[in-house]
Amino acid sequence: MDSWYKFKRVFLSVGVPPTFWLVAFFLVPLALIWVFSFGEKTGVVGIDITWTIDNYIRAFNPDILKIFAKSLWLAIAATVICLFVGLPVALGIVYAPSKWKGLLLLGIMLPFWTNLLIRTYALIAVLRTRGYVNFTLEWFDAKIRVLFDLFGMGGIATALLGERFQALELLYNDNAVILGLVYVHLPFMVLPLYAALERLDRSYLEASLDLGAGHLRTLWNVVVPLALPGIISGIIITFIPALGSFLTPDLLGGPDSAMIATIIERQFKSANDWPFGSALSFLLMYITFGALALRAVMAKRGGSDGLEG
Repeated sequence: MDSWYKFKRVFLSVGVPPTFWLVAFFLVPLALIWVFSFGEKTGVVGIDITWTIDNYIRAFNPDILKIFAKSLWLAIAATVICLFVGLPVALGIVYAPSKWKGLLLLGIMLPFWTNLLIRTYALIAVLRTRGYVNFTLEWFDAKIRVLFDLFGMGGIATALLGERFQALELLYNDNAVILGLVYVHLPFMVLPLYAALERLDRSYLEASLDLGAGHLRTLWNVVVPLALPGIISGIIITFIPALGSFLTPDLLGGPDSAMIATIIERQFKSANDWPFGSALSFLLMYITFGALALRAVMAKRGGSDGLEG
């Protein structure tokens, strides 16, 4: 194969436009935000670049660390739920008839075709006090009371269900944020899992079952180790955007459910403290880089183990 330098004009014509776009509209703005993180706020919108690290030191304020910890907890919880929900879904798609696989994958990717804001407001309509969940529970409550009354056991129904139906508070708490994160990021888990499971040699599963292992044991001892690269990829791809999520906790969470992205947004808008917001943004980015580096190390170690085996 001829070396690329024999076709410099072709490579330049193909490579220069996207490289310019990447540098001008990604790297340069990112570099500006990084420089802002070493500045100080002056006046209402002014920034004085003094190369101070006070903004990073300020980020280790106990209140900010508490929000970071809350963000990590919510992102980890959502990722774990996505994994336990996404693995059976991916397995179901893998073992579905060929004529249904395309439609099932389309169903997984369909949410990407709908604006995130619209999907979040749809979830609010489901979870709010007079939403579909509470409306359904109220309907069942009324039917159960009528059924008990028919048998002259209205007092028992009252003792079990209370005087009247009390709507559940499903919004503006941590549970609502976790549910919203799972709702938004589940496809990010299912697709890598499906790609990994689709490549599995099914003879290993058949051998495990023939040797007397049950389905759960086969899943844990055979499927999970073989699909581990896809599982790790799904965890990383789900965890990173969940950690930096802004819209979901802003709309579904209450004052005690704010995530770090919400605090960053407030620094850039209401507080007009761009240096501090920039420092928080890059701390979040450093966590992201750490997760990606961990993924690379594990992938390299797994590849080395495979070569040694």
